[in-house]
Amino acid sequence: MGPRRRVRVAKCQMLVTSLFVLLLGLLVATMAALTYYGAHFAVFSRVSPEESPYPALHRWAFSAGISLAGLLTLGALLSAAATVREAGGLMAGGFLCFALVFCALVQGAFWSLRHPTQVEDALLDTYDLVFDRAVTSPSARRQELAAIHDTFLCCGKSSPPGLPGGVEAGLCPGPQAATQDCLQGVRRFLRTHGHVAATLAGVGLVTMVYAMLLSSFLWFAIRAGRCLDRRGTYALRPRAHGRRPPEPGSFRRSARSPALHHLDHLRGPGPSGDPRLLQDN
Repeated sequence: MGPRRRVRVAKCQMLVTSLFVLLLGLLVATMAALTYYGAHFAVFSRVSPEESPYPALHRWAFSAGISLAGLLTLGALLSAAATVREAGGLMAGGFLCFALVFCALVQGAFWSLRHPTQVEDALLDTYDLVFDRAVTSPSARRQELAAIHDTFLCCGKSSPPGLPGGVEAGLCPGPQAATQDCLQGVRRFLRTHGHVAATLAGVGLVTMVYAMLLSSFLWFAIRAGRCLDRRGTYALRPRAHGRRPPEPGSFRRSARSPALHHLDHLRGPGPSGDPRLLQDN
């Protein structure tokens, strides 16, 4: 496989990869929007007290998701434009976007390994606080607790030691008492959400590595092609078949102004223009 064919194959792969990265950015943006505006997370954001760490985590997750989606979209557009136009600067910009996304995903993976239950603990602590306030002062927190129950389709939790069973039964009357425990419902929902986020992060890491390799190869190919094209030995984009570069003499003749051609026509053959007249003289 010759160098031009390898570059052509790499350009096709770069275009396909850019399209996939664009779709990945759209998925990340959708995930961030669902995390911030979704009913399951929004209900906890509304009822969380000021001392709870959950609102800060909620805003941080949304900001990180939107930033990653923006970098993915920008990198995909820059790499696609650089592939079509063979622009080294645009390709370097796309590589930088891919590298930033890769570093952010690696940092997020390390954070999730070091703090695997931080989000779950924040949500469960918020529910415990709302539940305890609803038990001690029913008129103030009963609506907030009912909103959580309606969103997660659950009711109550296992009675802690010392809590009368009739109090919890009053919070879950009738058919609601047969629904699942809210702590288990929150854990199940977070587990499903975490699996989706981990899948997107894994696919993003693999895609960023592949995109960085392709963009770096095409950047070197563009730079090498331009340097060699000045010497006339190799060009990244081959010339059209049958076209030859103009000769220096024809270029100088075509560069003469129309006024000089008109003066030569008016002068006609003369001592300065006809060699035969020069011999007679």
